[in-house]
Amino acid sequence: MTIKLTHMQSLVIVAHGSHLNPDSATPTHTHADTIRATSAFGEVRTGFWKEQPSLREVLRTARGEDIYVVPLFISEGYFTERVIPRELRLEGWDPDLWDSDGISADTATLPAGDIDNEVHYCGPVGTHEAMTDVLIRRAVSVTGDEHVGDGFGFAVVGHGTERNENSAKAIEYHTDRIRETGRFDEVKALFMDEEPEVDDVADHFDTEDIIVVPLFIADGFHTQEDIPEDMGLTDDYRKGYDVPAEVDGHRIWYGGAVGTEELTADVILERAADAGADIGDAIARVRQQTNPTTEAAGD
Repeated sequence: MTIKLTHMQSLVIVAHGSHLNPDSATPTHTHADTIRATSAFGEVRTGFWKEQPSLREVLRTARGEDIYVVPLFISEGYFTERVIPRELRLEGWDPDLWDSDGISADTATLPAGDIDNEVHYCGPVGTHEAMTDVLIRRAVSVTGDEHVGDGFGFAVVGHGTERNENSAKAIEYHTDRIRETGRFDEVKALFMDEEPEVDDVADHFDTEDIIVVPLFIADGFHTQEDIPEDMGLTDDYRKGYDVPAEVDGHRIWYGGAVGTEELTADVILERAADAGADIGDAIARVRQQTNPTTEAAGD
């Protein structure tokens, strides 16, 4: 018998995981540890589609009276709208409950099979406005300059796919928000599988220095192999590459998957707080711990 602790809040971070890439789950576990350290939740659990603990079992282990589920995914689509709700057994789920245009999913509160309590099912981290701050923080991390911006171009890179138009919407959304800060000389969205393509990154910018950050949760085949080779940073990813690397008269500052940036834990907390979680000053503490000097986008 599962014992529920009254008024205890549980945070469940759900992610894709991988049977092939051992590093796929690393960001999920790292961000979970960061949030645990704030004591904002009675417990922080993780669940995966392709790893253990599985999505199907994770809610059965949650002991809190209030359960907040945050998908560590970039966009709204097949996994956040079908796979996760199905595996969590969210009763009465319908994507229309999010009332979203593809980038504005908020929270749906639903009963879940096999447990007594309702679940607050949040939108993905990748479409939350706070992810813009994480992208800018990535630019700081890769250049080592907390004031980076003037004289630099910024490319936000997405997979791009005709199967899910929301994938491109998330990229464009954050590209627009970064551009609106006025911090960088040029800000553009580039893609792997649609125009404008990241292969031609140097052709899309006038600035000599270009920061390139993929809007991906974890590093893997695309971010570690495809994108570096496609941009011309190296002809063989196994040889490595310089940061910055010289490509066609430009210096390319390649940042890798943004979801590995420690500040991503802040976005998870923001999602839970938007859903009604009482997290005290956890957001401020995580921002101070992971990003003590960077100005937040839009502040």
